[in-house]
Amino acid sequence: MSKDYYKLLGVDKSATQDEIKKAFKKLAMQHHPDRPGGDEKKFKEINEAFQVVGDAEKRAKYDQFGADFDQQGGFGGASWDDFMRAARGNSQGGFSGGNFGGVDLGDIFGDIFGFSSSGGSFSGGRGQGRGRDIQVDAELDFKEAAFSTEKEVTLRKQSKCDVCRGSGSEPGSKMDTCTACRGQGQVVQQQRTFLGVIQTVATCPECHGRGQKPSAKCKHCGGDGILSKTSDIKVKIPAGIDDGEAIRLSGHGEAAPHGAPAGDLYVRVHVKPQRIFHRENFDVYTESEINFTQAVLGDKIDVPTLDGELTVIVPEGTESGQLIRLKGRGVPHLGRSGRGDHYVRIKIRVPKKINKKIRQALEELKNEL
Repeated sequence: MSKDYYKLLGVDKSATQDEIKKAFKKLAMQHHPDRPGGDEKKFKEINEAFQVVGDAEKRAKYDQFGADFDQQGGFGGASWDDFMRAARGNSQGGFSGGNFGGVDLGDIFGDIFGFSSSGGSFSGGRGQGRGRDIQVDAELDFKEAAFSTEKEVTLRKQSKCDVCRGSGSEPGSKMDTCTACRGQGQVVQQQRTFLGVIQTVATCPECHGRGQKPSAKCKHCGGDGILSKTSDIKVKIPAGIDDGEAIRLSGHGEAAPHGAPAGDLYVRVHVKPQRIFHRENFDVYTESEINFTQAVLGDKIDVPTLDGELTVIVPEGTESGQLIRLKGRGVPHLGRSGRGDHYVRIKIRVPKKINKKIRQALEELKNEL
């Protein structure tokens, strides 16, 4: 039975060449024998499929005649060994990528092994990772969130050593060139894999990418350059921040050992519920009660706002639920000028009991309306 190369790659027959390449790359990373759960048989099958439908000319013949279009197997005359030689890129063990079927195998297999292709080897980069990011919570009341404030947060975290200032070197001692990497900060490693010997470049474990080592380690921190201690950090809360939003303080997270960059601190804001004010984006809503007469005849009422009490005109014929807009009296826009609006929602208060005189007046009014 003829093989269905499209099915092997998990794509439709109408798939574009770019979609086919993406599907192959995903499956190659999944089934590569050197990865956990890899399957060499499946890996060979998807490569066979890709070398045909991944090539426009071979794909056209396959669509017309099937998998035996050239009577030489799915690789179009190329053997598995041919593919492996192309994947290795050379016979000396370095990985230069190679090209097979019109695709850069260095691009494919660089991702499989978690490196980026660089010349004849894979490079893991110089230096080491940054410190850990930290998140803390800060509770604000409604007006603090609206108009900006300053909060102090206390947290225990890894911080730079006060004695060596993060260098790991005993004060007064000198820095020597690292003998392990000869001052390069990187060491070359070789790994024997299914694709042959792959050469990788990694951060030097002795100097941690710096190329230098202290002649004497700091006695206070043991040469790591960091210590766990409690820190008080003042955080400026910007006007207009809302519940659940976070402020990022670059470099205020945990310090990293051996002078690597510190992580970031994220302060997540929690705004305490407020009985009077309700916020929607940058607009504020309040509710005010008026009586039936005020609604019919109109009146002036005092309403609470973020700026204090203001006198508001209730127009004649106001209906229950009607909104009165106070322009520019809402929450300041976060990061830009201007403010939202304040909306007063009118609620008409209907008395449950009325005296005889009022009832008579209302009966007369009812006949007029």
